[in-house]
Amino acid sequence: MAGAQEDSLERRNFLQIAAGTAAALVTSVSRVEAQEKTGTKDPEGAANAGGDNPYTRGMADFVAGLRYDQIPTDVIERIKLLMLDSLGCALYGVDLEWSRILMRTLTQLDKTPACAVWGTASRLSAPHAALMNGLLVQGFELDDIHRVGAIHVGSVVLPPLLAIAEIKPGISGRDFLTAAVAGYETGPRVGICMGAEHLAQGWHSAATVGVFSSASAAASALRLSKEQTIHALGIAGTQASGLMAAQYGSMVKRMHAGRAAQSGLYGGLLAAEGFTGIRNVFESDYGGFCTTFSRSKDRFNLNEITSGLGKRFETMQVSLKFYSCVSTNHTTLDAIRSIRGRRPFSANDVDHIVVHSSQITVEHVGWKYMPEGITSAQLNLPFCVATLLLAGDVFVDQFDDKQIVDPARMAFSEKVKVVEDPDITSRGAKYRQMVRVEVFLKDGTVLKETVEAPRGSEERFASRDDVVEKFDKLAGHTVPAAQVASIRDAVLNLEKLPDASQLARLMTKT
Repeated sequence: MAGAQEDSLERRNFLQIAAGTAAALVTSVSRVEAQEKTGTKDPEGAANAGGDNPYTRGMADFVAGLRYDQIPTDVIERIKLLMLDSLGCALYGVDLEWSRILMRTLTQLDKTPACAVWGTASRLSAPHAALMNGLLVQGFELDDIHRVGAIHVGSVVLPPLLAIAEIKPGISGRDFLTAAVAGYETGPRVGICMGAEHLAQGWHSAATVGVFSSASAAASALRLSKEQTIHALGIAGTQASGLMAAQYGSMVKRMHAGRAAQSGLYGGLLAAEGFTGIRNVFESDYGGFCTTFSRSKDRFNLNEITSGLGKRFETMQVSLKFYSCVSTNHTTLDAIRSIRGRRPFSANDVDHIVVHSSQITVEHVGWKYMPEGITSAQLNLPFCVATLLLAGDVFVDQFDDKQIVDPARMAFSEKVKVVEDPDITSRGAKYRQMVRVEVFLKDGTVLKETVEAPRGSEERFASRDDVVEKFDKLAGHTVPAAQVASIRDAVLNLEKLPDASQLARLMTKT
């Protein structure tokens, strides 16, 4: 019996060694073939060691080399509005249930008074403050979105930046703005590289690709070298995670942005001390970000990571929300508002509504509504349509524990069907939120509207007055009017601030 076990063990060992040798040979042959095609050499397996990293290195070069004077004026003006919007979202989020639970838990664990928790008098260590403040920005589905990259940029960029401004005072407003642009420019490009399939596979892209925005902003604020920035990206990338099943009734989706903000902050701080990360975090065939999250070697486009860096500014493609729900729902809500503007009707007049959309919209928001929490209500398209038609708006006052179980809204949501239009799907990620809405009235009338991009999007960006009005409304829930005005003025004139830590102090509730 013992002899049989030894023979079996030896056979397994032989098979494992043989399999490993075969895999190594295949890898070696593939590398040689790639070298022959590109004319490059791979001394001593440099690719496996992280030496073959043109896209990671390209991003790091941009981040480390970016200076305020290189940024176009319109980008500076836009990012100040985007930042103001994110800070307003954060201040509104302070008193939400999930915010209170996370805050209570963190203060029990962490007595370090290094950084402010926005909208409160509490202070935490820098990583915990980044986690908490990231959750606040993303706390009620009000914050920005880069629609093609599918990333909430402000929620992952501003928390690590303001934490660094507090622990390393003296960062000027101009340098703060530069670091913010570095973050707003990088993460969305990774999202574009991964495509709509990344979200369709069940990854919360704002959380997964968000770590690169966060790490880039942190690296810029810390003035890391190009080599250190490569490592910051690699440290952040290996921490990337976030599952879209969080949308069906949990609080944890709110925390995804905070974790991405925290991961990027760790990336920057650790790289500054000489800690190393994955040098080819985007390019690696085995265990790289792109290959692992796409489960492939070709369902992504690495060129998008560095395409147009420093010339085409993705900051200008970030959208703002004027509904308190996931951005995918906004085009349908805009379509219904437009239809009602031409031909008024009430909820009682509606027989049923059909929303023709991309397949990712069907999967992301078109499921049967079940009252499993505020998160699921804000992400479900049929329920949001019911909310618009029965409650008159889809903003902060339309979602609470009672309203998400409103029998009338739940019944009306059954009248809303979301179906794929293959033509919209075929248009790709840029049009993933496009919809063609048909409203069938009980009198036989059929009303139609097609919307490609929502109000507040890069195609229809909000006015300065609209952004300020939204900020004032949200921030006023938490801090006095005089403080609201001080924060607003500081952000809109940030390039004049000698020390960006002043903004963090203004965000503290006294």
